[in-house]
Amino acid sequence: MKNVALITGAAGGIGKEFAKIHASRGGSIIAVDINIEELKTLKSEIERQNSVEVYTIVKNLTQPTATQEIYEEAKSLGVEIDYLINNAGFGGIGKFYERPWVKDLAMIQVNILALTSLTRFFLPEFVERNSGKILNVSSTASLLPGPLQAVYFATKAYVTSFSNALSGELHNTNVSVTALLPGPTKTNFGAISGMDKTSIYKNTPRFQRWQRMGMMP
Repeated sequence: MKNVALITGAAGGIGKEFAKIHASRGGSIIAVDINIEELKTLKSEIERQNSVEVYTIVKNLTQPTATQEIYEEAKSLGVEIDYLINNAGFGGIGKFYERPWVKDLAMIQVNILALTSLTRFFLPEFVERNSGKILNVSSTASLLPGPLQAVYFATKAYVTSFSNALSGELHNTNVSVTALLPGPTKTNFGAISGMDKTSIYKNTPRFQRWQRMGMMP
């Protein structure tokens, strides 16, 4: 494997598009996701269309030990990770005091703790060799508070702040940390989280175009 990108949440949505773009440029991929069937499909599709290797890791990032297991499995391959793309994340809607705590705790685990720990595992190696790039997928939701989505907006605010701070720490190196802030995007995220029914989705011109085209509920 060469020019390797480790991508979490790689089996669908934005993560899948990252994988396809990286592969189209000749890069190999370590794809991490909880969905084993979608990972198999991704691997087959990318390797059929590109002369690259895709290695898959099935992990549930809500589990506290998952990130260390990912790191150790990636290291066991004997390859150098050039890009870390912390893409996995999910949201939810409802009043904080009414939502099941287990769901918000899982959101914090994935959106904050998993992203932070994977960054901590790989960043020292990047700094030591003075090369490597980290992309943390945040959201435009990180820029303001979000009533009825309080934990989701807060977790993304953390991702943006954390990424920008690390970027400042690394200014004199060849290592970069970048936060990506997408807005409402045509993926399964909106439907799974329930956010596709909120004004942040429905009031965007892109969402309205998708509705007219029959692409969204």
